[in-house]
Amino acid sequence: MIGEKALKKSGLLPETLWDIEHYKEVGLYFYLEATQDILPNGRVNVENHGEMIMLGSYSYLGLIGHPEINAAAKAAVDHYGTGTHGVRLLAGSLKLHNELEERIAKFKQTEAAITFSSGYVTNLATISSLLRKGDTVICDKLNHASIVDGCLLAMAKFVRFRHNDMDHLEKRLQEAGDNGRKLVIADSVFSMDGDIINLPEMVRLCRKYDAYLMIDEAHSIGVLGEGGHGIEEHFDMPPDSIDIKMGTLSKAIPSAGGYVAGNKELIQFLKHEARAFIFSAAIPPASAGAAKAAFDVIEAEPWRVKKLQENYAHFAGRLREAGFDLLYTETAIVPVVGVTTERTATLAKYCQDRGIFVQAIVSPVVPEGQARL
Repeated sequence: MIGEKALKKSGLLPETLWDIEHYKEVGLYFYLEATQDILPNGRVNVENHGEMIMLGSYSYLGLIGHPEINAAAKAAVDHYGTGTHGVRLLAGSLKLHNELEERIAKFKQTEAAITFSSGYVTNLATISSLLRKGDTVICDKLNHASIVDGCLLAMAKFVRFRHNDMDHLEKRLQEAGDNGRKLVIADSVFSMDGDIINLPEMVRLCRKYDAYLMIDEAHSIGVLGEGGHGIEEHFDMPPDSIDIKMGTLSKAIPSAGGYVAGNKELIQFLKHEARAFIFSAAIPPASAGAAKAAFDVIEAEPWRVKKLQENYAHFAGRLREAGFDLLYTETAIVPVVGVTTERTATLAKYCQDRGIFVQAIVSPVVPEGQARL
């Protein structure tokens, strides 16, 4: 008690970005639903909903439950146990971690690689550790939130260019001038739209203006290229086209974690300077074993990549024939635009009630008026 009245503490929680309780009340809330069983042929058993066709997954190649990957995860637990003795820099590194990083480097045709505990952390740690005051980071307007957050955490000047607009990127590079280093960052495949970055032109501009290039391949590994090796294979470009190759171990690769692949100097720097690597627990043995095996499976079973591309062409083609707006998707990410939040949530419930697992993606994740399945 101070004076005659107690000071009233303000509320702990800020105003939410969308009305969660409203959507629960009207029966349009379908988030955090728990899958009880992974079933064959792209189906799942969802708590309180029963068997559903899974169309909301980013397990692009259907490798969840693959017997060779499962066996590798079990073997890792049998050999190492369920955890590690600490952070990677100190007591937490396993031979398996080194083998996984060597496998990633081979898959992406680089000298070395580093793994992190998640894809989000990978971008946050890499971008914030590489940039300094006086540098400039230039990002596509629709880059993933983890890239944006990494740029905000860094001390560099942060600017954006219009989505996949190479003329605007060139203008931003010109504006940056010669003061400090320049880092251009883009998704390979954009997670809410499914379109592909114009890598050849981006590489040309980075070389013209002496800028470094970082590409987030979360949604292109296992998806793009004849063998699923990613965006460079898709465009038939040499492996040294990209300076910093980032990817995840949780999408086409059915595990957990993220990675950066590049030259030895870059990887050594990150292992000693990236705070999220230094101060985070190492990837568990089961996850490392599963991820390593998954890269082998992708190369041993290239038919999966071809089948994914055929499925996309059929699925997107039929939806477009039926009059749905799919934006500019070119990949396995297929947005079905419902425009308003209410309409899209209603459309999602219509599908869910008929055993189709899809989610409504609404503002602020996507712009107002562009809600989508």
